[in-house]
Amino acid sequence: MTNVPRESPMRIRLAPERRDRLVSKVRALFTREFDGELSEFQAQRLVDFFVRHLGAPVYNQAVQDARAAIQTKLDDIEGEFYEPDPD
Repeated sequence: MTNVPRESPMRIRLAPERRDRLVSKVRALFTREFDGELSEFQAQRLVDFFVRHLGAPVYNQAVQDARAAIQTKLDDIEGEFYEPDPD
């Protein structure tokens, strides 16, 4: 049995409309900043590359940031809502 690497069950995918907008933005950026032109295919490849290599780290960082924000709120829940006993 060979050890074939398996893809992660969570694959980051862009909605087709979002991907198309990003491809257009990459093409415009390249033209504006680098005085060159990218074909549609080249821009699609760049978008795919960055989603594949940056998508998971950015997503994971966002999850950690959200967890930390929620944890901060939970840590202070007693201070926010504690009602002293009137006795």
